[in-house]
Amino acid sequence: MNWTSDFAYAISLFTADGCLSPDRRHLEFCSKDKDQVENFVKCLGLTNRITKKARGREKIKKYYRVQFGNVRFYNFLCSIGLAPCKSLILERIVIPSNLFSDFLRGFFDGDGNFNVFKYPESQYPQIRVRFYSASPKFIIWLHKEIGKRLDVSGFISKGNRVETLEYAISDSKKILNYIYYSPNVICLSRKFEQVKSYITRM
Repeated sequence: MNWTSDFAYAISLFTADGCLSPDRRHLEFCSKDKDQVENFVKCLGLTNRITKKARGREKIKKYYRVQFGNVRFYNFLCSIGLAPCKSLILERIVIPSNLFSDFLRGFFDGDGNFNVFKYPESQYPQIRVRFYSASPKFIIWLHKEIGKRLDVSGFISKGNRVETLEYAISDSKKILNYIYYSPNVICLSRKFEQVKSYITRM
């Protein structure tokens, strides 16, 4: 496979919201954000139609998805760390080091969160960048990879079903400037609008 910034971004989106069928051929990417699915399709050069689906026992089809079959791509994803029913067993993703910022941006768009708040005793806004995963080993790996590249600390908290990797204000700004290193990078526009005022590189 030919690694590019867009390809690394798509791999990360799939890491967050993709599904590998047990038949070892078919793949599905699903999101509430149509823009997210359109970005995924664009990055991989897919021509498959985007459809809508319901999840679980829901009746309303409010999720967008693209389905496709590709044995070579399926095997490639497995070779870099993905697997069917990956949510709880994911450990790490093997990607080129120079494309980690694109991978992290994709994971932020897929399984990340940005929050602004104020403490009652302070007039200054606080910001938090967070990443979520149901796999403890993966969130530990992500924590280490971010730390060694950006010299940030962050901390992991455990919930009932997911682990949360969270960064305070100064570290959050470092991460945002790292992943949005250019105004032209592909990203989820909704999240970019939330964070753009904290990005100083542009």
